[in-house]
Amino acid sequence: MESPDQPPGAEPGDRYRARRPWWTFAIPYAGNVPSLTHKQWSVLGLLALAELFEQYDAGLMGLALSQIQIGLGIPEDQIAGVTAVVRIGALLAFGISVLADRFGRRRLLLLTILGFTACTFGTGFVQNEEQFVAMQLLARMFITGETMLAVVVLSEELATKDRGWGIGLLGALGALGHGLAAGVFAFVDVMPFGWRSLYLIGVVPLLFLAYFRRRLPETRRFEEHRKLQTGSGLSAGLRPIVQLARMYPGRVAMLAAALVPFDFVVGTAYTFMPKTLQEVHGYSPGGVTALFLIGGGLGILGNVVAGQAGDRFGRKPVVVTAMLVNLASILAFYNTSGYATPVAWIGAIFSILAIGVLFKALGTELFPTSHRSTA
Repeated sequence: MESPDQPPGAEPGDRYRARRPWWTFAIPYAGNVPSLTHKQWSVLGLLALAELFEQYDAGLMGLALSQIQIGLGIPEDQIAGVTAVVRIGALLAFGISVLADRFGRRRLLLLTILGFTACTFGTGFVQNEEQFVAMQLLARMFITGETMLAVVVLSEELATKDRGWGIGLLGALGALGHGLAAGVFAFVDVMPFGWRSLYLIGVVPLLFLAYFRRRLPETRRFEEHRKLQTGSGLSAGLRPIVQLARMYPGRVAMLAAALVPFDFVVGTAYTFMPKTLQEVHGYSPGGVTALFLIGGGLGILGNVVAGQAGDRFGRKPVVVTAMLVNLASILAFYNTSGYATPVAWIGAIFSILAIGVLFKALGTELFPTSHRSTA
């Protein structure tokens, strides 16, 4: 496996470190900011902007689930099934990640940005439950693909000692998109088209697509790997899957064994939190927004704290600790009331984001460039 400490083919100008950009101060706590080159800061900024748009889109269904359910006439005993089918879209993103190991990260990243933008905008026009599920299924596929590829790109651009911090900051900056969605959600009852307006606003990233296309480079690691690629057609496209299964079956199995049960619980618990706040705890849309903006400001720090802790103490002990915190927080959220509810919610968000950062770092560090996106 290649050494990740210094990107291959480094240019002479990369030895000059750039000043910390202004947009990083959007996060109240960024930890011990490492010394990065101008290109590394530029790539991080572009990926953070894409993540912000993606998180806005990803957060809408959970926030407005009650309004969507009423607007489309979805019975209470079917709403869980709707969210379950939509989440299956994440599995379809595997095809995108495999293609990225063959055709490059940049090209597929641009495709995912175009895809989730179009599907989010299209969701504003659906007329029934089936159309909503189909549109959001595709949106989830592109959203998951964008998240995976953004982490792969950043991992290939940063040195090992900075990788956890970089992925953490990317997650924290991207989480501002969820805060943006929460801010807009406060006005859902007065918008001309109700919950549909939330999705119509999702067309904004399309205006930035040309900017991404012009400024986002391919990673140097993949450019080096591209020179070694041979063959064409379907067999060459499937080669990363075959080689991954042959060379790293144990690593893939262990990651799956940890992730599947975790997401089985957390995916459901997180999706129904806004609905529970409104229908069980009596929060108004404005109250949900206030919790997401104020409490979420603390919760998103889980990205940075976990990233730096993982760089210092190792990914495994930190992720185990975060899982225990997450378990306690989710149990408390669904079994308490009053002031304990927002405290438990903040703990759950903090630990969910922390765990995400650590698994993303593990998933990219355990595999070489040739298989990284597929893994």
